Amino acid sequence: MQFTKPMIELVYEIRRFGPSELKPDIKLANPELFNVLHEHYHHGANAVNKALIKELFHLAGSPWPERLASAEASKPAQTVRVYRGQVQVQDKPKEHGKTEENRKKRVYRGQVIA
Repeated sequence: MQFTKPMIELVYEIRRFGPSELKPDIKLANPELFNVLHEHYHHGANAVNKALIKELFHLAGSPWPERLASAEASKPAQTVRVYRGQVQVQDKPKEHGKTEENRKKRVYRGQVIA
């Protein structure tokens, strides 16, 4: 595989943010680099590393983005939220069809209001 300059920079960033036990495996000379990153993506990567790995796989092209998408479809949906520099992963709320009957009625001074 031919690495482009943006791909090389992403690998360096992934290595910088990655866990110390994976740093020897995250290098451009490793022929199993994408397999290691795929495994790390699904087992313990933080939100920043997941975003970097996803971007790297999209730049690498087929079949890597499809491998990520097929494994993501089976997992519950989550959102990544950044608050004051801290990355938080939250489950997406289930969207229920809110109708007038399902909503709790609000009472103000003895009167039911909408």
